[in-house]
Amino acid sequence: MKKILIFAALLYLGLFLIVPLVCVFEGAFKKGLEVYLSALTNSEALSAIRLTVLVALVAVPLNVIFGIAASWAIAKFNFPGKNILITLIDLPLSVSPVISGMIFVLLFGAQGYFGPWLVAHGIKIIFAVPAIILSTIFVTFPFVARELIPVMKSQGPEEEEAAITLGASGFKTFWYVTLPNIRWGLLYGVILCNARAMGEFGAVSVVSGHIRGLTNTLPLHVEILYNEYNFAGAFAAASLLVLLAFVTLVAKKMIETKI
Repeated sequence: MKKILIFAALLYLGLFLIVPLVCVFEGAFKKGLEVYLSALTNSEALSAIRLTVLVALVAVPLNVIFGIAASWAIAKFNFPGKNILITLIDLPLSVSPVISGMIFVLLFGAQGYFGPWLVAHGIKIIFAVPAIILSTIFVTFPFVARELIPVMKSQGPEEEEAAITLGASGFKTFWYVTLPNIRWGLLYGVILCNARAMGEFGAVSVVSGHIRGLTNTLPLHVEILYNEYNFAGAFAAASLLVLLAFVTLVAKKMIETKI
C-alpha cells in the first residue's frame, strides 16, 4: 500500500509539476541560446522586467511595514475590532485577483467613484503604473502579517514588558527585542510576498491596460507573446518566473529550518 501511495504521489507531481516545467525550458531553448537571450534583452522584455522589479520594490516594503504593525497589534494587545482586523487581513486570499483589480477600476477609473476628480486634476492611476502597484499591494498584504502573527503570539509579551520596565523606549524595544525574535518569520513572509508580487497576473491584468513597454509586467508580457504565437519568446520570459519560483522554494526551505 505504501508503494502505491508513493507512486501515485510521484505520478501526480510528474504530470502536473515536472512535465510543465520541462516544457517551459524546452520551449525557451528550442530555437537556440541566441534566440533565448534575444527574447530576454529586447526593449519590451526589459521594460516588463524593470516594471516587475519596481512593483515588487514598492509593494513588498509597504507590506512589511503593515505586516509588522498589524501583527504586533494583534499579538501583543487586546482592542475592540481585533477579530475584524484579522478577518480583513485574510480578505485578499478569499477574493479573486480579477475582482480585486475591478475594485480599483470602479474606484479610480474614468467612470469610477474618484474618476472625475482624478481626470480634472490630470492624475492617471488606472492603466498606469500606480494602479499596478496598488493592486499588487492589495493581493500581497496578507503574507507578511500572516507569517508574523503566530510567531509573535507564541513568544508572548514578556520580553517586551521586561525591556520597557528596564527603561527601554518603544523603538529600542522593537529594534533590540522584538525584531531579532521575529527575523526568520519576517524574512519568510517577505520571500512569499515578493514571489506573489512578481508573479501576480489577474489583478494587474485588469488595471494595466496592456500597454507595451509601459504597463506590461513579466506575466503580462508572457501572455501577449503567447497570444501572438511567439512561443520561444513567451517561454523564455516564463523561464525567468520559473527560476524565481525555484529561488523562492530554496530560500523558503532554508528559512523553515530556522523558524
